[in-house]
Amino acid sequence: MGMSSLHAAFLLVTPLLLAVAAVFSAPWMAALPPELTGLQRLAPYLSLLFAIGIALAFQRGRIVLAATALLAAYWGYRFASGLGADTLAARTTLLAISILLPLNLGGLALLRERGLFSRFGLRRALTLLLQIAIVLVVIGFDMERIVAPVSIDPAWAVRGPLATIPLAGRAAFGLALAVALVATFRRGTAIEAGIAGAIATVALACHQAAVPLAFPTFFSFAALMLATGVLQDAYWLAYRDHLTGLGSRRALDERLLMLSGRFVIAMIDVDRFKQFNDRWGHAVGDQVLRMVAAHVARAGGGCRAYRYGGEEFTLVFAGRSVDDVQPLLEALRAAIENYVLTIRAADLSASPAADPSATPPKVAVSVTVSIGVAAPDDRRQAPESVLDAADLALRRAKDKGRNTVSR
Repeated sequence: MGMSSLHAAFLLVTPLLLAVAAVFSAPWMAALPPELTGLQRLAPYLSLLFAIGIALAFQRGRIVLAATALLAAYWGYRFASGLGADTLAARTTLLAISILLPLNLGGLALLRERGLFSRFGLRRALTLLLQIAIVLVVIGFDMERIVAPVSIDPAWAVRGPLATIPLAGRAAFGLALAVALVATFRRGTAIEAGIAGAIATVALACHQAAVPLAFPTFFSFAALMLATGVLQDAYWLAYRDHLTGLGSRRALDERLLMLSGRFVIAMIDVDRFKQFNDRWGHAVGDQVLRMVAAHVARAGGGCRAYRYGGEEFTLVFAGRSVDDVQPLLEALRAAIENYVLTIRAADLSASPAADPSATPPKVAVSVTVSIGVAAPDDRRQAPESVLDAADLALRRAKDKGRNTVSR
C-alpha cells in the first residue's frame, strides 16, 4: 500500500471511531431519564448547526449542503413520525432518507469543492430543494402507489445486513458509501472521509429507526463526522504541502521551536530545477518534486521531512549528530540520482520541448540533488541559526559541482 493509500486509510480512522461510539451510545441514550428526552432530541439540531457553522467558516460548500441535507432529513423524520409511524408521511420520509439522502451525500463526495456562493453551489442547493419538494408532493397528494412498491422488497431479494431498510435503500447506501470511499482514496482528504462516515452512520440510523432515540443519536454523530472532516482538512492545508504531502513551511517553523539538545538539519535542493522545468513543463516538474519528496520522506533515522519552498526540502533529525546522518544523506542522494522517472506522453505533449507535429514518446529522465547539513556547535545553538548554517552548506555543495553532500 502506497503512502497516499495509507494516508487515506488513516483519515477513515476518526469516522470509524465515531461510528463505534455511536453504536455504543445509542442504547445508553435510550436509558437516560425521561426528563432528558427533549435535550436528546435537540442534540442533532445543535450538532448539525455546529457542522454548518464550521463548514461556512472554512468555506466548504459541500459540507454545508451535506449537513443541511441531514438537518432537513432529521426534521422531516421528527415531524412525520409525530403523525404516527404507520402514516404515509412517516413511511415516505423514512424511505426518502434511505434512498435520496445517501445518494446526495455520495454525490457531494464525488463532486469537487466549488464553494457555496457560486453558480455551482446554487445549482446543488436547488437540486436538494427540488428533491424535498418532490417528497412533499408525494405526501401531500397521498401517492401511496409510488411509495408502496419501493418499500417492499421483491421475493428474490437477499435478506442480509440492514435488513430493516428496503432493498432500494440498501442499494443506495452501498453505492454512496463505495463512491465516498473511492473519492477518499483518490483525493486523500478528510472531507470525503467524513462524508463516508456520515453515510454509514445514517444507514445505521435508518436500520434502527424503531429503537428509541437511536435516530437522533446516529444523526448527531454523523454531524460530528462532517465537522471533524472539515477541521482535519483545515489542519492538513495549514501544516501539509498540497503537492508533496510533506510537512509545510509552517509545520517546519513550529518544529524548530521545539528543538533542543542534539539535532541535525539538512537542506536539500533539486539541481538545475529551473532549467528542467523550462524544458519539460510544470506538469513534469511536479512529478519530479513528488518523486524527490517520496525519497526524502523515506530518508530514515527518525527524521521529519518538510517542503521548505519551491524545489527545496528540509530534514530534521532529533537526537542525532552529523556523523550519524551523513550515511543516510549520502544514500538519499544516490537513490535520487539513480531513480529513473518515466515521463508520460500526455505530460510531454504540454511541455515546451515537445514537437507539436508528432506524438511524443515516453522519455526517461533523472535528476540529482545537493544537500547541506549542519548541527549545533559552540557558535550556534538556536535552531534558526542551524537552519541558516545548513543553507550555507547547501550553497557549498552547489559550488562543488552539485550532486553532493556538504557540511
